[in-house]
Amino acid sequence: MSPNTAGAVLMMASMVAFVMNDTFLKLTGGEVPLFQLIFLRGTLATLLIFLLAHSLGGLRSRPARSDVILIGLRGLAEVITAYFFLNALFQMPLGNLNAIMQVVPLTVTLGSALVYREAVGWRRMLAILIGLGGVLLIIRPGPEGFTLWSLYALAAVMGVTMRDLITRRLSRDVHGLAVTLGTSFAVMTGAGIASLTQDWVPVSGHSAALICGSSLAVLAGYYFSIQVMRTGDVSFVAPFRYTGLVVAMIMGFLVFGEVPGPLTLLGAGIVIATGLFTFYRERKLSHR
Repeated sequence: MSPNTAGAVLMMASMVAFVMNDTFLKLTGGEVPLFQLIFLRGTLATLLIFLLAHSLGGLRSRPARSDVILIGLRGLAEVITAYFFLNALFQMPLGNLNAIMQVVPLTVTLGSALVYREAVGWRRMLAILIGLGGVLLIIRPGPEGFTLWSLYALAAVMGVTMRDLITRRLSRDVHGLAVTLGTSFAVMTGAGIASLTQDWVPVSGHSAALICGSSLAVLAGYYFSIQVMRTGDVSFVAPFRYTGLVVAMIMGFLVFGEVPGPLTLLGAGIVIATGLFTFYRERKLSHR
């Protein structure tokens, strides 16, 4: 498996994990205040990540000072992303929010070209732009549909972009689980401080089970999203983020009864086609 192929698989796995996390959190229905919810999820996820990293030797080596700084900055970007994304999650349909997040492949690809001078072929860029067109068919932006929560979603896009570009800068010596632990700890700490401004409430057994499921999903999502930015070309793996849109639409239909319309299905088809074309293009180039 080439690095780009491995990166594509990791990207799809991370998207599935994050959508499952979103589904678990949305199913709590606002029963638990947002910051308390994130703190409880973060506490459990951080503990699980620490145990996993310790057992697999992910904490044996001490990162260089530059990597420690980058891990801290990445954690800050994740805190920003979590705040804006989760606020929007409880106010928007799951599919619509994930559709807006599909702008990320374009912003990450452009960012990697500007910051890291990574070569981006015109075919890859065209595929990303066509995929973005498919996303626009799904969300059908307009004055009547653009709300404050849409701005929150766009702020989350910027947070994810910063996070992924910072991850790209990390050295290969840093274990992925060490970065995952730092990210989870940062989100847990930020949510814990913010939760002091809210009144805590008792957690029912139903919500506790959903928080546990969310913790496992976000653990996988964090780890895969870190590894994917260290594997293959950003311009190649970025379009496979569109997988999250398709999974979100399926979960929105099965769990929340959100029925996609004809234009939504057309847009999803375009998104899938661009990902498949990018994958085909990479395989063709590797054979050459």
